Amino acid sequence: MDYTLKETMTIMAAREIRNGDIVFCGTGISMVAAMAAKQISAPDSIIFFETGSIDSCLEEIPLAVADPRVMFGAASNSGLLEAFATMQNPNTGDRVIGILGAAQIDKYGNLNSTCIGNYFQPKTRLSGSGGSCDVASFVSRCLIFMQHEKRKFPIKLDYLTSPGYLVGPGARERAGLKPGGPTAVITNLGVMRFDNDTKEMYLAGYYPGVTPQNILDNMEFSVDISRAIETEPPTERELKILRKRVDPQKLVL
Repeated sequence: MDYTLKETMTIMAAREIRNGDIVFCGTGISMVAAMAAKQISAPDSIIFFETGSIDSCLEEIPLAVADPRVMFGAASNSGLLEAFATMQNPNTGDRVIGILGAAQIDKYGNLNSTCIGNYFQPKTRLSGSGGSCDVASFVSRCLIFMQHEKRKFPIKLDYLTSPGYLVGPGARERAGLKPGGPTAVITNLGVMRFDNDTKEMYLAGYYPGVTPQNILDNMEFSVDISRAIETEPPTERELKILRKRVDPQKLVL
């Protein structure tokens, strides 16, 4: 079957979403992944947005979190306060999962979406945290989308915007954050996870046609590749749902 790397990334993320999960996501590929999961394997998952829309119909892909299509048929249309309260509600336990992106990520899953270069004299000023720091701090699980380039996987971040595992085991708790953190980093080359003991990133899976060495060559820091296996490619059913029902107009894909 023919499929694109973006379609592969989307399906890999969709497979991470469990039935009953409460998914906090933005627009673009993260929304497509959440919508695909709901139609493929997690029909009882709930998607919500920072603008306050919870469990909307999403019959067509919204182009922004304030797009009226986000609010169509929603179980609740509230506001930013209610959305973030839903994210931090202790009654949801480990059901809330966030989907984030960033300009940089380090070996502990910490993210930079603020600037490239010195904060006070940056080479590039980025969009900033938005709600990503809150998501990374409060939800029990995070999926992270990244393009796999050496500059995006630096040894040291130019700026810490959103916490992963900070400096290693127990660091989140010492900083006063909830237990949790990123569970997977999904790139255009493979899927990275984090070791339970060291909290360091390792290569869990590489896409067909990609080798572990390809992945190492596109990172400043080295990761363990001993556990890596070739990922299962998108199935015909997954691609059909993605293309025909989730994004038939190719607004994102």
